[in-house]
Amino acid sequence: MRDTAISVEGLTKTYRILRGGQATNRITDAVINRLRHPLQRPKFDEFHAMSDVSFDVPWGEAVGIVGRNGAGKSTLLKLLTRITAPTSGLIDLGGRVGSLLEVGTGFHPELTGRENIFLNGSLLGMSQKEIRRRFDEIVDFSGVEKFLDTQVKRYSSGMYVRLAFSVAAHLETEILAIDEVLAVGDAEFQAKSIAKMRDAARNGRTVLYVSHQPQTVTALCTSAMFLERGRLSYYGSVDGAMEAYRDTFESYQVQQQDADSRPGSGALRFSRVAVTEQTQDPVDDIVIEFATFANPRLIGNYFVSCHINDNDGNVIVQCDSRLTGDWFDPDKERRGELRIKSLWLKPGRYSVDFYLCQSSGVLDIWEAADSFEVLPSSPYPEITIDDAISHGTVLADFQYEETR
Repeated sequence: MRDTAISVEGLTKTYRILRGGQATNRITDAVINRLRHPLQRPKFDEFHAMSDVSFDVPWGEAVGIVGRNGAGKSTLLKLLTRITAPTSGLIDLGGRVGSLLEVGTGFHPELTGRENIFLNGSLLGMSQKEIRRRFDEIVDFSGVEKFLDTQVKRYSSGMYVRLAFSVAAHLETEILAIDEVLAVGDAEFQAKSIAKMRDAARNGRTVLYVSHQPQTVTALCTSAMFLERGRLSYYGSVDGAMEAYRDTFESYQVQQQDADSRPGSGALRFSRVAVTEQTQDPVDDIVIEFATFANPRLIGNYFVSCHINDNDGNVIVQCDSRLTGDWFDPDKERRGELRIKSLWLKPGRYSVDFYLCQSSGVLDIWEAADSFEVLPSSPYPEITIDDAISHGTVLADFQYEETR
């Protein structure tokens, strides 16, 4: 067995993006366009999803991969699991790789859960004998025994994830790569999955885990890497990766002011997002103003979603306009206000992410759109030592009462 589970040297992935015009998927349109413009040749821009990345991962490590949207986290996993080929660079894997990158990856929708366990195991390079030996453990862990002979196209997304994770985690691959699909599962299954991945690392397997939630990385991982715009900015301790993540906030906030640099299709964009009060007390309402451009050619209404994040990037609360029945028409510029009540945030710095979406996809993602500071004032009537509020994510409006 090699000294390292994964060795990567100079890894680069470049995509070509058609510049101007629209790509066609009909041969008749392509022929007509060529006849009309015989000398015209398509022009492409290059997008570097991964740029000259090098690292070594030893056996038995659980490595967290953190970074903001578009940093290259999922691209890195797809390269390591050989779903896509690198433009240049070297990847040396010390064993078989089991992966769970998207809901339903490696499953055939027309086959039953039972059949997909054997199919997925075979794709991972396992023999029928190996799969049969672990079959009962896989089914028991997934909790989908009642639906084992049902076609997986009839599964919910949570059932899909539970079965797919169980297959990837229990079959005897030396390397396990997991993207943030576990967010689909319920809290109990997430906790069980994290414990399973931790055990896998203790038993000598290597785990790669992509997550937007730093608390999950902290709970699971023994080391972490921080990716920034396709480059490896830090690889070392989990605390060091989180610190590197926090240190880039101000520069990233400035960069995201440019709408063209933000993720999303760009068919419609935010023109403004601003927290009205940059400093406030824990009990104050949080008021965020937002505005969007117009696009009369865009078909269908859109909704808005807001995330409030703490200084480590953990999502404290999500406010989605679908929950209140608020949809917006793109025919003209819109201005709005989000008011969050009764959210007693603990003292510290918080950032605001805004998402502009349709049912068919994401139009604009404005991460770090604004930030605000919650002052170190206590909303409680009594003064006590710090450990009275040291645990938990937010403060609560509560009261103890004696009953008979």
